[in-house]
Amino acid sequence: MSKIILGYGLLGKEMVNQTGWEYKCRKNGFDILTSDFEKEFVDYIDLPHAGRVGYSTPTTIINCIANTDTYSSDKKSHWDVNYLAASRLVDFCNKFKIKLVQISSDYVYANSKSGRSEEDIPVHNEDWYSYTKLLADGYVQLKSENYLIFRTGHKPNPFPWDKAWGNQIGNFDYVQTNCKQMVDIINKDETGIYNIGTEVKSMYDLAIKTNPSVEKSPKPNLTPGDVTMDVSKYKKLK
Repeated sequence: MSKIILGYGLLGKEMVNQTGWEYKCRKNGFDILTSDFEKEFVDYIDLPHAGRVGYSTPTTIINCIANTDTYSSDKKSHWDVNYLAASRLVDFCNKFKIKLVQISSDYVYANSKSGRSEEDIPVHNEDWYSYTKLLADGYVQLKSENYLIFRTGHKPNPFPWDKAWGNQIGNFDYVQTNCKQMVDIINKDETGIYNIGTEVKSMYDLAIKTNPSVEKSPKPNLTPGDVTMDVSKYKKLK
């Protein structure tokens, strides 16, 4: 047991499929927001036996847990799932010398200049999802002793909706592609922040690749029009 994925949503499930790494989620009885989270997790990964013959000490936790409902006004859910859970993981990982991989979002750059790099100061979109994801990024950067942050905009494949925005551009791609990039970086034991994506395209241009009948439509007013990122850091790593 060297790597554990938390969450079994779109990205978590794909990462399990690509790697075979173990995972924990609410469906199999794990809830990071419970009061006895630390005891439950210590028991699960059997930390008291670390170092014994035949035991592989866990080295990495990949946090795929998120509330991704960008239009929700449920502040508490976004705060608890996107920020509080991440902060608890940072403290836990520091205590037991485990690396934390935090999945962030391209939306943290929504009000920054176009083509943002990992070194730029992100300015989040005007919604609770983006705000709490950026807060989590900050906590990880300031408090974690060993971390890796991915800022990504992965989408389901095939594109499942009837309409796709023609006036939103970004480096987003399908989850299989973005997940493969992340797994590559994790396996290289990199640290810091990585923007994850491919060439700049509109959401419609991505959608039509797997859903030819999709209708081009304008984005909602609160949805950012430009979430492009500089993804050259990953390209140089390859």
